[in-house]
Amino acid sequence: MPPDATQPSSLPPSSLPPSPARPPAPAARWRVLLAFVLVAMVTQLLWLNFAPLLVDIEARYRVDELTASMLVLPFPLLYVLLSLPSGRLIDRLGYRKVVGAGALVSAAGSLLRLDTAHFASLVAGQVVIALAQPFVVNGISKLVADWFQDEEAALATGLGTVGMFLGMAVGLASTPALVAGIGLKATMGVNAAVAFAAAGLWFLLCRERGTAEAVAPSPWRELLANRGLRLSVVLALLGLGYFNGLTTWLEQLLAPRGLDAEQAGAVGGVVVLGGIVGAIVVPLLADHLRVRRLPLILCVAVAAAANLWMAAAGSYGELLLSGALLGFAFMPAFALLLTMTGESVPAHDNGVATGLLMLAGNGGAVVVLLLSPPPGAGAATGPGRCWWA
Repeated sequence: MPPDATQPSSLPPSSLPPSPARPPAPAARWRVLLAFVLVAMVTQLLWLNFAPLLVDIEARYRVDELTASMLVLPFPLLYVLLSLPSGRLIDRLGYRKVVGAGALVSAAGSLLRLDTAHFASLVAGQVVIALAQPFVVNGISKLVADWFQDEEAALATGLGTVGMFLGMAVGLASTPALVAGIGLKATMGVNAAVAFAAAGLWFLLCRERGTAEAVAPSPWRELLANRGLRLSVVLALLGLGYFNGLTTWLEQLLAPRGLDAEQAGAVGGVVVLGGIVGAIVVPLLADHLRVRRLPLILCVAVAAAANLWMAAAGSYGELLLSGALLGFAFMPAFALLLTMTGESVPAHDNGVATGLLMLAGNGGAVVVLLLSPPPGAGAATGPGRCWWA
């Protein structure tokens, strides 16, 4: 939280002053954070189950490319609509209730996908899960403000984002192998069981400390006047928009290079696994050095270089290495951006501030996806080329 919790700072801090005296955070904070990691992981896993299977989905259900993409497109679209309401609800009702409700709705949506005989049932399940996603993911900053002191904030946020990206890695890398081994219906059944287990563990392990609930949320005008928050929103619009779009079209982008669904899923998996390492290491160093802006700038520069390397990669091995580096640099940048956002507003506004950040990121993804239709076999000369330009 910011040094003065009653006045939001005008710019994200590049270095942090010593924290005011606060009671030591209980050891239970790690248990609560673990519960969030689990539900966030499952939510993201359910989102990207079908991303590495889109080409196979087209053949299985005899649908075109755009129709198949309806299994992933509802997520950024609905996040744009629900990000701010979910953030405000988290600020008003608390993250335990709202995140828990989101986890239960996600699990219910996963049941609809058990009807694998009908493409419409898969889409319906994905829409329900997409409706729940903002209510889960937007809880991270509020939880960190409630349980963690300033010197642990970036690390805790980084570990929270690990759950999100670990779910993405599992969804991208494991789904093709599971479908090949046990079939689509059984894979959906496994995912549904995992979703209900995660929701149950959330209510079992999570409780609120209440330190971020002292006053009512600030009015919108005051929040939007915060220059630090506005800067974070712009950065999220550009960075998260690009990354979410890349994740959505990854299989189609790699198909012209001769990669099948499992290989494309593996590339997506190493991007996320590299990000998990980065999301732990970089925020840990940022907390130790009490800096934010410098590591964020370095991460953005390395991510840009890794993207260029990925575009020029001439082999599957190079794609794996460049993807891992891209994830290592990009994902801690996201964690630092979330931390800076939380530190630029009072603790009682963490939920809606995170909602604004995620609104911008998913809004950017929607724009990118609309400007770049799904690249087909002619991606090397078609609109999908913009990803590698």
